[in-house]
Amino acid sequence: MIAQVVPVLLAFGANLGDRGETIRAAQRSLAAADGISGLVASPLRETIALTGEGPDPDAPRYLNGVATAETTLTAHELLDLTQAIEAAFGRVRDVRWGDRTLDIDLILYGGRVLRDERLTVPHPRAHERDFVLAPWHDLDPDAVLMGHGRVADLLARVGDTTRPFDEGEDEGRR
Repeated sequence: MIAQVVPVLLAFGANLGDRGETIRAAQRSLAAADGISGLVASPLRETIALTGEGPDPDAPRYLNGVATAETTLTAHELLDLTQAIEAAFGRVRDVRWGDRTLDIDLILYGGRVLRDERLTVPHPRAHERDFVLAPWHDLDPDAVLMGHGRVADLLARVGDTTRPFDEGEDEGRR
């Protein structure tokens, strides 16, 4: 049996440590994993932290980006892989929407809709999050979020509070 190749979109975020290097290293780890090919990453963008209570300008700022890839992994195998990479980079899951060294979300898995206790795809809040939409638009200005429409239109609707991040920027200056 030949494994089916599925296009995916993943979102990356970090607001602790060397955020840019952590995201890029995680993307390299993902790209090198069995069952993953053709990973293409967006430019990174910086945003105010989003907490359960809303935006928090006093929390460390996030870097965010997205990447497209193809996989022969099932959605749950890909979820397991991304969670293993998060753990390898020091991710701790003690506070929902808390500060983190690395967050990887599966936004799209082909044209499939999946919903169970571990995973919901398409990501249920991607259409509301400029920190997903803006880097995705940078990567693919013609992108469409299944069930919601053109990414450019969604980004215009929610507004873009992100700012481009110069990857040569000093991590100590924020």
